[in-house]
Amino acid sequence: MSELKNDLLLKALKGETVSRPPVWMMRQAGRYLPDYIKLREKYDFFTRVETPELACEITLQPVDQVGVDAAIIFSDILVIPQAMGMKVLMEEGKGPLLPNVIKTKADIEALITTEVEERLGYVMAALSLTKKELNGRVPLIGFAGAPWTLLCYMIEGKGSKTFDKAKQFCFTQPELAHALLQKITDVTISYLKAQVNAGADMVQVFDSWSGMLSPADFKLFAQPYLIQIADAVSKHAPVILFPKGSWYALSDLSKSSAAGLGLDWSVTPQLARQMTNNSITLQGNFDPSKLLAPIKQIKKEVTEMIDAFGTQRYIANLGHGILPNVPVDHARAFVDAVKEYGDKSKV
Repeated sequence: MSELKNDLLLKALKGETVSRPPVWMMRQAGRYLPDYIKLREKYDFFTRVETPELACEITLQPVDQVGVDAAIIFSDILVIPQAMGMKVLMEEGKGPLLPNVIKTKADIEALITTEVEERLGYVMAALSLTKKELNGRVPLIGFAGAPWTLLCYMIEGKGSKTFDKAKQFCFTQPELAHALLQKITDVTISYLKAQVNAGADMVQVFDSWSGMLSPADFKLFAQPYLIQIADAVSKHAPVILFPKGSWYALSDLSKSSAAGLGLDWSVTPQLARQMTNNSITLQGNFDPSKLLAPIKQIKKEVTEMIDAFGTQRYIANLGHGILPNVPVDHARAFVDAVKEYGDKSKV
């Protein structure tokens, strides 16, 4: 295994001193890149995900073209429900569809929880191939969806503005909800450990819909499972938890064994530092829509963001995934602004 030439990300996660913050972007491998769009026209979504050579090519595109400090494997959070035996369809421009949703105890009992590594072998193959192709240029990030977010899709069957069916299930049948969440958690832990074995230098857990929950319900249906995953996986590699919209949980999560916490734009850097007692690396939280602003403005706002977070224990990123209509040179401007920042805050 070749030594990392750029280990800024791993240093930032360990709380070691860095010359500048590392930078990468959620959903950086994908829909805003012209080369990705060409592949999308040729191959359907799950072909791209399940073909290691294609997943590797897509993962490397932003490293080569935008200059980010880390690669994140091209995959999808819904490979877990798939591996558990659920059908997942992906329509371009429409998002995911799970035609047979979870409704009963029998549905939960029928879910497959064994041989995750074999069932998701194509992800491991993509990670191993990408690790080899990167040749130590930058670290490789693996990821999974958080149990609460996966439950939302497995019960709702598709994206939703409210996920009221998923919430109703949790509020009316909490025992079944916890049984499902635990099953997803167990599978996710096996999956993330396998990703680390296959070459991931660190992993991120995306709780994209946790902001749908009140602080009290987050503590019930999201937090315990995020902490279980962090505790189990952090022995093998650093873990970043990203509970989108759940800024209220930062204090509790900062006490977990996670190495970093992802932030969206609903929380100020100052409040996030205060809530976490500056004890954990923070990642985020540039509004992806701001990448549609003029380049000069992007660079100015990135500088202001780093000023607010400080350069240490910080990873520059977006507050959610990059939008499909962001021009590539604007994405590059975001990355360049971080690289040009230098370490002004060192006194």
